[in-house]
Amino acid sequence: QEVDLDERFGELDLRNDSDVPDVPPSTDSTPEILKRALSGLSARWKNWWIRGILTLAMILMFFLIIYLGSFMLMLLVLSIQVKCFHEIITIGYRVYHSYDLPWFRSLSWYFLLCVNYFFYGETVADYFATFVQRREQLQFLIRYHRFISFALYLAGFCMFVLSLVKKHYRLQFYMFAWTHVTLLITVTQSHLVIQNLFEGMIWFLVPISSVICNDITAYIFGFFFGRTPLIKLSPKKTWEGFIGGFFSTVIFGFIFSYFLAQHQYFVCPVEYNSETNRFVTECDPSELFQMKKYSVPPLLQALLGWESVNMYPFQMHSIALATFASLIGPFGGFFASGFKRAFKIKDFANTIPGHGGIMDRFDCQYLMATFVHVYITSFIRGPNPSKLLKQLLILQPEQQLDVYKTLKSHLLEKGILQPSLRG
Repeated sequence: QEVDLDERFGELDLRNDSDVPDVPPSTDSTPEILKRALSGLSARWKNWWIRGILTLAMILMFFLIIYLGSFMLMLLVLSIQVKCFHEIITIGYRVYHSYDLPWFRSLSWYFLLCVNYFFYGETVADYFATFVQRREQLQFLIRYHRFISFALYLAGFCMFVLSLVKKHYRLQFYMFAWTHVTLLITVTQSHLVIQNLFEGMIWFLVPISSVICNDITAYIFGFFFGRTPLIKLSPKKTWEGFIGGFFSTVIFGFIFSYFLAQHQYFVCPVEYNSETNRFVTECDPSELFQMKKYSVPPLLQALLGWESVNMYPFQMHSIALATFASLIGPFGGFFASGFKRAFKIKDFANTIPGHGGIMDRFDCQYLMATFVHVYITSFIRGPNPSKLLKQLLILQPEQQLDVYKTLKSHLLEKGILQPSLRG
């Protein structure tokens, strides 16, 4: 009887992919007022209007958050991260019927808390060093931050091992891996988004807006002109939509960058002012955001009739960002489509009528965030004297004096300091 019981509970662990059951269909969350207003339209046009109205509402809300400042944008990123994590974990919970797994949901959210504690602690230590230096209770947390983070994770790891049950071994390890991959996709990428934001709001807005623009224009071109299927994973995606979205996004990114590059609020790195206890975006714009004259290639001179053009150097970078958002970014959506097909679901959730879940709208954004971070570190970011100075101010006086003597000796050898300054 005991053997039969183990076999019965172990059936779930031995299923193959074809045995994965359908997740219960999501309920329609469309507001009643929209349902009544669009009741006379066909399903195709009804979905088009619902998507359009909700898209405009989300864009307006996004503009409002931008107006409220960088701190609200960081809270928005954190909120989206938590919601995306919730949607993916819930899918695993339903698909694998993990209802009887001990501590599964509690441990998943505990690991999310641990990973966020690690990443946000790293951000605080990196960008708010002066603020931390003035508060003794924070100095301890920052000094031993990585040890504390590791200890918290080990506690969760030990709890998982203690929760292992003979009849659910394989399923429990499935869900352990599911949780960690979800953390990799959501938390790590959202941390990179915030890192990009600290480089200047323009590095946050242009990539995100490019992905949104590509998503909208590809949908419009595909809706009206789409005839040729693009990829089997997404039968509704067409070559017409893909190509139309590409050109529209490049043009949009180039023009949008021009307007943003004119304002310090968007181009200056986001820094924390410990005296006023608020985030500030004030600086002398770097060369990327100073107007320059460029010669037009001979082939284009005959076509445009211009010998030179005035533009911001960042606009050239915006072309690279928009190109990635149009050509590679959609593969994040294809990946998500494959994921949903694997588990027989239409959307990650039904949070946004006509759009699905939050993850359905941000599947391409996470891939874009990684690219922007790599792009900045590879081609843009150089030595940061301001950041280095903050680190020096944290050192003990004796250490600061050693740094001063070493730097002075180096400058004398280079001939930058005059001999008269010796002593």
